[in-house]
Amino acid sequence: MGGTINNMGEMLMSSQGFATVKFFITKKRVAKNLFAYLMLAPDIIGFAIFIFIPVGIALYVSLHEWNGLSPMKFIGLRNYVTLVSDSLWWHSVGITIVYALMFVPMIYCSSLLIAVFLNSITGKIQGFLRVIYFVPFTVSTIVLSIIWLFMLDPRRGLVNDFLHIFGISAQSFLGNSKQALFCIAFITAWTLIGYYSIIFLAALKDIPVIYYEAAKLDGANAFQLFKSITFPMLKEVNLFVLVVTIIASFQVFDQVKVMTSGGPAGATNVAVFYIYTNAFDYLKLGYSSALAFVLFVIMFVFSMLLLKITGGGARE
Repeated sequence: MGGTINNMGEMLMSSQGFATVKFFITKKRVAKNLFAYLMLAPDIIGFAIFIFIPVGIALYVSLHEWNGLSPMKFIGLRNYVTLVSDSLWWHSVGITIVYALMFVPMIYCSSLLIAVFLNSITGKIQGFLRVIYFVPFTVSTIVLSIIWLFMLDPRRGLVNDFLHIFGISAQSFLGNSKQALFCIAFITAWTLIGYYSIIFLAALKDIPVIYYEAAKLDGANAFQLFKSITFPMLKEVNLFVLVVTIIASFQVFDQVKVMTSGGPAGATNVAVFYIYTNAFDYLKLGYSSALAFVLFVIMFVFSMLLLKITGGGARE
């Protein structure tokens, strides 16, 4: 009988100790989670203020007829019905897609090649070149657009003076409906290449050197190293750069506003500029909000399709 009581006492003490340990572990885990949430809070709050709330406001305003001065008038989905048959809107979306098809490959290929080149260089020269490539990203987009506007001037521009050296006749550039959109894509890509090169370079430095050493022992050349090791190991970074640059291509505005104002002949009238025109030139704030919300949906769909095609960037 006494032994049974002692065993029961030991079991009770053991269960109490287990409960204490379990409580301690749970409390510690809660503290860690709370700390993590506190660290994420500024980003989450900023994301809510600058993304979710504006999207919600745009959706609300899109259901109204409003010129910014008189009270809003609820009209339901009429703005969305109107934009379905708005040929100018869909033309601007088409121009934006063409711009994306030029801009995204241009910036992706250039920044990746530059990162591979920088990664092959050691010493202070690498740091110097990294700064040189990154400098355009630190300058205001408006300032760079104005500088390029002068450089691409058909009569006195520096670019045409350079082309004359090789016997090439003067080009209209921004005044030519076939060249203007490409010029804007090139200038924007030139501005951002340094930034994405640094992202690629950081990812390249995370690839273990032992992979390259083993492949070289097997007789792999530079192209085989890039194809079999470098490119597969950059899958997550590739996805990030592609998604971000696609979103950026659908949001291009500053360069268009400063350099062409949607011209010539509407050749650079991209979607965001068309939304801006309806909002601030024609004071159709309800209609422009509907256009902005549809553009948001288009960007979201493109991003989701890219994630689906690439498998979310997960390594196999």
